[in-house]
Amino acid sequence: MEGRGKYSCGPPLSRIMGKRKCIKEGGLLVDGVIFDMDGLMFDTEPLWTDTWPIILPEFGFDEVPAAMPDTMRGSSGESAFRIMRSFLGEDAPVEDIWARLKEEAHKALALGITKKPGLDELLEFLRGAGIPMAVASSSSPSIIEMNLANGGVTDYFALTISGEDVDRPKPDPQVFLVSAERMGTDPAKTLVLEDSLNGVRAGAAGGFITVMVPDMVAPTEEIKALYTRECKDLIEVRDLLATGELG
Repeated sequence: MEGRGKYSCGPPLSRIMGKRKCIKEGGLLVDGVIFDMDGLMFDTEPLWTDTWPIILPEFGFDEVPAAMPDTMRGSSGESAFRIMRSFLGEDAPVEDIWARLKEEAHKALALGITKKPGLDELLEFLRGAGIPMAVASSSSPSIIEMNLANGGVTDYFALTISGEDVDRPKPDPQVFLVSAERMGTDPAKTLVLEDSLNGVRAGAAGGFITVMVPDMVAPTEEIKALYTRECKDLIEVRDLLATGELG
């Protein structure tokens, strides 16, 4: 599926020849790529979902509100607190709940993570093309560092920005704008890869080329109107970049 921003370097003889042709005729159509982490790079979203029923009973809640985990995906800080209060009540100790959630998730993540299909191939492709890359995640700096190290991909990234590094979390575009500024790239020529609804909202609000690779939440009609394109996996992202159809 596709929306704004379709380009073409001409019909390639093959995926490989298409890649070579686009690079030879002027390089890729993006100057930088910003990756979300949970659900986009690593299959960690189910872990976060499974952590809620472990920690909420500690605070007197017998059940996890059905829509709360999906609604919170991609959020952090005050945005996450507002969502939790809307489900758990205004008097809920949301800061303490959030801290326990991250603590418990950190333990599970330390046991190992699974990369999403196509991650290694996309990173290698972008490195070969000389495209700078950043991670912009709502997770804490320690979790970002641990996941990248466990996944063996730390060295691909010029920088990482966490939800704790900005004042306004997703769906505000600040985390992406800061990433682009530090990479020295124009948002209009910078690709944002996201799996969450809030992440797509943030990318679109910042004027980025925004591609959704859905994980646990399907795009709504609102989101389809915001993103540049939807891809089934990171292999498709790589192939579209290689053939000049994304940028």
